[in-house]
Amino acid sequence: MKILISGVGGKMGREVAKMALDGVRGAIPVAGFDVVPIDTREFRTYTDWSGVEETPDCIVDFSHHAGTAALLEYACQKGIPAVIATTGHTEEELANIKTAAEKIPVFFSGNMSLGIALLVELAKTTAKTFPDADIEIVESHHNRKLDAPSGTALMLANAIKEVRERARFVFGRHGHAKRESDEIGIHAIRMGNIIGIHEVIVGTDSQTVTLKHEAHSRALFAEGAMAAAEFLIKQPAGLYDMKSMIDAE
Repeated sequence: MKILISGVGGKMGREVAKMALDGVRGAIPVAGFDVVPIDTREFRTYTDWSGVEETPDCIVDFSHHAGTAALLEYACQKGIPAVIATTGHTEEELANIKTAAEKIPVFFSGNMSLGIALLVELAKTTAKTFPDADIEIVESHHNRKLDAPSGTALMLANAIKEVRERARFVFGRHGHAKRESDEIGIHAIRMGNIIGIHEVIVGTDSQTVTLKHEAHSRALFAEGAMAAAEFLIKQPAGLYDMKSMIDAE
């Protein structure tokens, strides 16, 4: 499986490159892309999609959401599947991802961890089991993370909303008003070098259930992206996510 790594100069891009160079999932890194020139000995890198000469089987993207449109334009022109592991997209950018998925296979997830995929399903089940419970989501990341709340927190909230259609999101909490029953509180913590912690707290008057996932290493996200690429190159055009991959196994 030949891959092109978008955002190859970033922390996650380097993790993917390291795994690919080690042959994880049979991957071979044939090229890299970054808006800043990057010098690598093992494969060529580019700062302009029009200059890419290699033909990868899949693009793995850990860059910045502002670059997704250009990446997908290139992928659609060449008919190359794309794993979009970047977060923080605007509504317009999300719409563009869905449009591209009509032409090529696109894997898009707010989090590439299999553990988070399990957390999503557990959160939905718990919310359905306790229909009147209060629900709060707390996410913690390092102080350099740009988007808040995290894409994973929003993914969890949207998954819960599937079983609580009237739910509405409240970002942070301040003022002098009581909590409403249809709220899902979402809170972001930014400090130190925290890789990623996500908690879903479900509480009634008599008990509290806390679901928690903690990332110990960025390698887990690279592992998930590589698994997604291996899955995606076998699929027809369409929009896929972690649940799609797990259900197919």
